[in-house]
Amino acid sequence: MKHLKINIALLFGGRSAEHEVSLISAASIYKNLDKKKFAITSIYINKKGNWKIVESPLLAASTLSKGDFFSFLPWSKNVSPLTLDADIYFPVLHGPYGEDGTIQGLFEMADVPFVGASVMDSAIGMDKAMTKIILKAKNLPVVKHIILQNQDWVKQKETILSKIKKQFPIPFFVKPACLGSSIGISNVKEYSETSAALDEAFRYDQKILVEEGIKGQELECSVLGNDSPRASLPGEIIPYREFYDYRDKYIDGKTRFAIPAELSSSQIEEVQHLSLEAYKAVSCSGMARVDFFMEEKTEKIFVSELNTIPGFTEISMYPKLWEVSGLPFPQLLEQLIELGLDRHKKKKRRKENFIP
Repeated sequence: MKHLKINIALLFGGRSAEHEVSLISAASIYKNLDKKKFAITSIYINKKGNWKIVESPLLAASTLSKGDFFSFLPWSKNVSPLTLDADIYFPVLHGPYGEDGTIQGLFEMADVPFVGASVMDSAIGMDKAMTKIILKAKNLPVVKHIILQNQDWVKQKETILSKIKKQFPIPFFVKPACLGSSIGISNVKEYSETSAALDEAFRYDQKILVEEGIKGQELECSVLGNDSPRASLPGEIIPYREFYDYRDKYIDGKTRFAIPAELSSSQIEEVQHLSLEAYKAVSCSGMARVDFFMEEKTEKIFVSELNTIPGFTEISMYPKLWEVSGLPFPQLLEQLIELGLDRHKKKKRRKENFIP
């Protein structure tokens, strides 16, 4: 007896500055999905937010951008409803409008299953400032930081620069609150660079973070699950440059990885424990990659951030860490799909109306 294939709608591209990274991740997922079990519809979203069904994410970017797109907006000229026979949607949309709860809200409104975190945990995970507020409230270790708003920077530049100089020794980091792939991040090594670093981060976001620089190891751990999440073995990033920036991640490819990281058994347990605690703190479901710093002098481990749609490229840590933990890429994708379907099934059992 033939088993019917599960219909997957794979979404990629998007309006974010991480558009190109999304294409690479989607191509990797497409290649690793078992075609005997899954029928895949590839949906490309361009930088204007318009959608198009394409042959696959393996197509060149120039090919993807050609042809007719459609919009959901009723006042747009080229409106067409997206009618798909999809059993589940798989968003591979890094950054704003994909990883921040917006696309997840669309799926929830349409009452369709989807892979990955829900609306709330996606929104929290995308916002590094909010993540830190929650982690700190849960007594999880985070590095010293301050949160800045663009309107305050415009009005009080000298006051803010003075505050940073008093609170943060060199070096320190400046980063947009709601962006990934190390876009807009500066490693400030001289106080004279502070103003330019803040301006650069504010080019991408209205809210930014200034963080203490930690000399030590950059660690990552993959988490998978809904009600009973589990953590992979941790890995270490050994950047070719001073820190793991966009060029190092996606262009030069000279960064080295220790998979798994060379840690003591107690350090491995601590990273895994903190990963699960951070995951639960933001009520995460589906998946997340949790990033850490381990200070060289003290060996103290700090939770840095959670990524609810981590990279899925051939070199990305999320699938690599599961692979070394005994879960190959194709099986990982199957489990993510099962988790999305299971969450939707449980949600359908809940009562959604009230009759007094």
